[in-house]
Amino acid sequence: MKVAVIGTGITKFGELWDKSFYDLAEEAASHAILESKIEPGQIDAVFCANMLSGNLTGQNHLGAQVTSILKIHCPAYTIEAACASGGVATNLAYLSILSGKAKNVLVIGVEKMTDFTNAEVASGLMGAASEDERQAGLTFPGLYALMANAHMQKFKTTRRDLANVAVKNHYHGSLNENAQFQNRITIEKVLESPPVATPLTLFDCSPMSDGAAAIILSAVENTNNSPQITASAVATDTVGLAKRKSITEILATKIAAQNAYKQAGITPADINVAEVHDCFTIAEIIAMEDLGFCPKGRGGKYISNGSTKLGGSKPINTSGGLKACGHPVGATGIKQIIEITKQLKGEAEKRQVKSAKIGLAHNIGGSGATAAVHILQI
Repeated sequence: MKVAVIGTGITKFGELWDKSFYDLAEEAASHAILESKIEPGQIDAVFCANMLSGNLTGQNHLGAQVTSILKIHCPAYTIEAACASGGVATNLAYLSILSGKAKNVLVIGVEKMTDFTNAEVASGLMGAASEDERQAGLTFPGLYALMANAHMQKFKTTRRDLANVAVKNHYHGSLNENAQFQNRITIEKVLESPPVATPLTLFDCSPMSDGAAAIILSAVENTNNSPQITASAVATDTVGLAKRKSITEILATKIAAQNAYKQAGITPADINVAEVHDCFTIAEIIAMEDLGFCPKGRGGKYISNGSTKLGGSKPINTSGGLKACGHPVGATGIKQIIEITKQLKGEAEKRQVKSAKIGLAHNIGGSGATAAVHILQI
């Protein structure tokens, strides 16, 4: 038995004030079901990924909300793993199919963030940090700034290396009609943008976003040109930075990636295209190293030399990543799966990676306490 992605649905990401949380969920789910060519009644389970609905609106019962929208009565689960909610929901859906309990599963991630103040959203997001970090007044830009400063000090990573991540991802986002930001930017624009948490500036940070993404996973004997998930792995580390052996790496990513490569029987060199969790520019640099795409300490230079841009040896974040496509946190991990699916099927249009056969999706929660890695092949 194989687990294939047989349907996808995604909304535009951005400031979507004319659409409600449930409008977004229905749009993504309905499109995924339509593309899959199954009937809603054939869905055996729903896994709904979300982080902030309970904090911001008081609504927690989201799995049942989705089944209500679709008018089906299958088991439904709400999954919260901070910004890795989508990746973890996909992992659980994948395992439910392998267990034999389900054949067709809807995985949907949805988030509505821009209807609320920056302070309300920031407070909600800090629920993914440690109590000590919250009491110290830290925010996630501050936590990733600590990681960036440590990486720069230890490995001589530069501000221009960070800026190159943003420039590359905005270029990719300019080719994606669903991206929140479709404008190209320069290194100078990044370097001159307002400081947020030194060394990170405004253009080093992903935005607050609304959006939804959905996939249908199915147990099949023959994938029929539908990408197959050949590995799904989740790992965890300490929630707070202070208790980690190193803050220039994310151990959960390294463990999940190693397990995923082993499951799929491949190496990092076999990956043709990847979507990685670039909530801040330093996060993508560290991900290059933790995923084994380049040696430790060389992530900044690996991106700066063009290896990860379309046309390079290993294109990364062809969707625009979190930085340019947007980051509606519950939807992000599933959006990554959709982008890899489109790449492997040759349906990525202007951002298509030539002859892509193996792709990787990397989704993390908080400052790296949770990491989910999926490998897809066609």
